[in-house]
Amino acid sequence: MSPPSIVSFEGKAPVIHPTAFIAPGCCIIGDVEIGANASIWYNCVLRGDVNPIRIGVGTNIQEGTVIHCDGPKPGRPGFPTLIGREVLVGHMALIHGTTLHDHCFVGLGSVAMDGCEIESGAMLAAGALLTPGKNIRSGQLWAGRPAKFMRDLTSAEEIGNKMAVAHYQALASRHREALCA
Repeated sequence: MSPPSIVSFEGKAPVIHPTAFIAPGCCIIGDVEIGANASIWYNCVLRGDVNPIRIGVGTNIQEGTVIHCDGPKPGRPGFPTLIGREVLVGHMALIHGTTLHDHCFVGLGSVAMDGCEIESGAMLAAGALLTPGKNIRSGQLWAGRPAKFMRDLTSAEEIGNKMAVAHYQALASRHREALCA
């Protein structure tokens, strides 16, 4: 298994908290910051070459996810990718120039495009396509291609998402131990 690739780009090096779990096979490039107890799982790509990427405390980015940002264009600065605390990003997601607030959930295989915002406690369903500039309000579930509002999340779903965050934090510790053995 290849170690993660941590690459400086144009004078900007990734800043990774020592408690973060970075799995083998990841590529983390440029202006990227990863917070405490975050986990970046196997074969993810985080490319902060044209705008910053920020990953908050306790967030997990699952296998095969690609995170990029939107670069400056004439008349506008582009969009960084800002991911808050204890966010769940499912396997094979594509996050591009989007803001994910604390405690939100992005389902596996989903896509969130430039200028989108997913508020705290909101959910983008698996396989969904959130087209540019859309905003998912706190507590809402959006699904489909293109994604649209489906319903409000239940309290059981909100609790389940919080439990999943704790699960991934513990699982990252177990993976770190196994890799160091």
